[in-house]
This record gives sequence, structure tokens and C-alpha cells, in this order.
Amino acid sequence: MDLNELRGIHTLLVMAMFLGIVWWAYSAHRKKANDEAAHLPFDDDEVEKRTLEQEKTEKKQ
Repeated sequence: MDLNELRGIHTLLVMAMFLGIVWWAYSAHRKKANDEAAHLPFDDDEVEKRTLEQEKTEKKQ
């Protein structure tokens, strides 16, 4: 086995790992986690609103 065969095997292994990760990321059992991650930027708005409300109540006291 020479260096070029090892490079070819390495390329196939890396490609198989890449395809496995893509399959895992887009599989049906990851849908809930992906949906939660997609809504994270919008969840920050709710946190900001609660923080502002808390600051207002603290200033009143």
C-alpha cells in the first residue's frame, strides 16, 4: 500500500463522516431540537422585555 492509496482511503473516510453528520443533523429525530434552536433569537426578545419590566419595578421602589 502506497501513500496515494492511504490518501484515497482517508478521503473516503472523511467523506463518509461528513455525510453521516449531515444525515444526523437533518434526520427526523432532530426536528424538535432544530426548531428550538431556530427560535432562540426570538426568545431573547422575551428575556429583554422581562428585564426591562424588572428594572421599571425596581426604579419605582
